[in-house]
Amino acid sequence: MHRPELTFPLAPATRQALDDLADAQGRTPEDVALDAVRRHLRDEELAVRAVAERLAGAHAELLRRLGE
Repeated sequence: MHRPELTFPLAPATRQALDDLADAQGRTPEDVALDAVRRHLRDEELAVRAVAERLAGAHAELLRRLGE
């Protein structure tokens, strides 16, 4: 499913930093921002998974009994 583009405001200093980084990397600001969002989502997914695994391990016996 295609979703419309996401638009959000950036403070002038943040936009300038994004533009400067993109220029230094020879990329568009949009590509730099998209990479940052993807990286953040991946990192958050890994963090959530780690917490879920820790909780599952800590409560393995309870989860086993609930599954009986």
